[in-house]
Amino acid sequence: MKNEETTYILIGSKIKEARQEADMSQKDLAELVGFDSSTAISLIEAGQRKVSVEDLEKISKVFQKDIKFFLGKKDEKLDVFYALRADKDLSKQDKDSIAHFINCIKQKDGRREDKK
Repeated sequence: MKNEETTYILIGSKIKEARQEADMSQKDLAELVGFDSSTAISLIEAGQRKVSVEDLEKISKVFQKDIKFFLGKKDEKLDVFYALRADKDLSKQDKDSIAHFINCIKQKDGRREDKK
């Protein structure tokens, strides 16, 4: 139970950090996420209210940050191939071309080739 409380306090503090960094009010964030009032954001930031996965996803989109940021995890390494698979705006041919380019650079530098 104590570990769960600590997690929600951390998430709340990271949401507050991102909100302040974006120079956004609690009311603005509440509206963007779909809450009726800023009280919900205030309670979440204080760690007094649990935030659902769905709401955390909305918040991460508002701030254009990976959910890992709000969980206090550092983004160790960007998986470009994963990002390419997730991008819906690129054609398969474009994704294959980008993956090929990345592998060519890695081979040039003497690094191993990743699988697509």
